[in-house]
Amino acid sequence: MGAVVASYRRHLLLEKGLSSHTVEAYMGDLQKLTAFIAEQQLSYLSVEPHHLEVFLAELHDSGIAPRSVARIISGMKSFFRFLLMDHYREDNPAELMETPKIGLKLPVVLTVEEIDKLLAVIDLSTAEGTRNYAIIETLYSCGLRISELTNLRFTDLYPDEGFIRVEGKGSKQRLVPISETALQKIRNWLPYRNQIAIQKGHEEILFVSSRGKAISRITVFYYLKQYAEMAGLKKTISPHVLRHSFATHLLERGANIRVIQEMLGHEKITTTEIYTHLDRNFLRQEIIEHHPRNKR
Repeated sequence: MGAVVASYRRHLLLEKGLSSHTVEAYMGDLQKLTAFIAEQQLSYLSVEPHHLEVFLAELHDSGIAPRSVARIISGMKSFFRFLLMDHYREDNPAELMETPKIGLKLPVVLTVEEIDKLLAVIDLSTAEGTRNYAIIETLYSCGLRISELTNLRFTDLYPDEGFIRVEGKGSKQRLVPISETALQKIRNWLPYRNQIAIQKGHEEILFVSSRGKAISRITVFYYLKQYAEMAGLKKTISPHVLRHSFATHLLERGANIRVIQEMLGHEKITTTEIYTHLDRNFLRQEIIEHHPRNKR
């Protein structure tokens, strides 16, 4: 990977004639992609469009501004174009990626009915389905980031108290309430998990693959997309959509935004406000029901 990156850097400096400042900005953005690729045990040559979608979703979930995401996408397109031009690859997986519009964009949110539809298509007669149901229920019940979900350990569960311990960004820990429904779905998964030969180093991980390793982010994205299609949902579904839905539904039902901020693990309240926008239909209904001019 290092030789390819060095070759690309020379390309930007010598052939594209970019300033050293611009080149370093490109390199900084490329480092983020490099770290993600290494984490997923991929290479620049094996990366596919759906991998890049996961990468961008993680950037979005980490709170990176749309302007920065747009720059990263531009850099990725340039980098993979270079790999194509120099015959490292036969395609450009970033070619069709859309640059986000600069400005506030309200996040995609599922209604409670849509979440029920998503869960209803899961086959609970299989280990895979039982695990996936528990994963989706936990993501939605606790508003977790996907990385927080995949890193959950048995020692993070406090079922008697109704809490889980979550390690968020910057290794900061927080306690998050978990619903009895989610706990029961986790209990349903455990007998299946006990039949799997767990690989060394993954013994304490709650959600594992059939190969005995911690379930990957890409696997969760894959199943969510598959279930959304089976349920006939037209929205683009991902783990952070469940996180948005968690926060939005709490806000709609009167939860204090500071409490939501604490549960999501946000340092700044402004980040929470973006995640927890009010659904327009809900807001309209609230006005109809409670505004004095609508009273008869």
